[in-house]
Amino acid sequence: MKVYVLAPNEDWICDRIAAEWNQHNPEICVDNPADADVIWLLAGWCWNHVPQELLDSKKVMLTVHHIVPEKFDDAKLTEFNLRDQFVDAYHVPNVYTASLLGRITKKPILVACYWYDPTIWFPGGRETARDELGLPADRFIIGSFQRDTEGATGNPKLEKGPDLFCDLIENLCKRNNNIHVLLGGWRREYVIGRLTAAGIEHTFFERSPVEKLRSMYQACNLYVVASRFEGGPQAILEAAATKTPIISRNVGIARDALHPYCIIDVPNQFYIPNQDIVEDNFLQVKRFDINAHKAAYISMLERVLG
Repeated sequence: MKVYVLAPNEDWICDRIAAEWNQHNPEICVDNPADADVIWLLAGWCWNHVPQELLDSKKVMLTVHHIVPEKFDDAKLTEFNLRDQFVDAYHVPNVYTASLLGRITKKPILVACYWYDPTIWFPGGRETARDELGLPADRFIIGSFQRDTEGATGNPKLEKGPDLFCDLIENLCKRNNNIHVLLGGWRREYVIGRLTAAGIEHTFFERSPVEKLRSMYQACNLYVVASRFEGGPQAILEAAATKTPIISRNVGIARDALHPYCIIDVPNQFYIPNQDIVEDNFLQVKRFDINAHKAAYISMLERVLG
């Protein structure tokens, strides 16, 4: 079996997934879709970048990370149906996305959670990480490294829960003036605007390389996932693998990867996981180590090939 993986070239998570897959599976990866048995599209719009004759002659698997029902209007359904005719099977990272996708397609839907690479995501010293990043040593640092703004509009990307995240931070800061927010990723205009307006101390590192991003996790006292809809997020695996305390709404792969006490109703609830729970998360996510999880993806691709 030969596989060609096509990422959307956004310099973000899908591109990293493609690069890690190719690195860890050189024996089955090809650089030309014409040489592949299975073409794996890591985003919906990627199908436009594959020649029509290859879509017709090859097996095609498309990853659907998440679906936001409120955004899935008639125009999106029309676009989906057009694309669906070229797809042989879908990959989704969690069962909730599978349940939504199953309402609009009869094609096979295969569930496999994301992986993480333990050579990149591993524990480190908080003091050292803060020193490397120039972050305050005496603050309670809360991290959020996910996009929160819709394109150039400045409107909040509500499925990522930036309003919920800011509500939580503002409420915490009313009781504790020692909080510093660490932001990563890109398109963070909404959260930065809210924090600035509220006078809340924060630092933003835009599109950091993974080595720096690892230190950012290690520097945090807490990481917060406030999303309403998610495929992953990858931050759940990365935070757990770096032994970063994390709380998350019940989205994406949270229940698959985190201790139940870490899954709460942000911003209406707040909780700081203790060291025992941090260790439990660390041990639990080892199931998603790319080397341990590889067999699940190989099996999935073989099912697509038939």
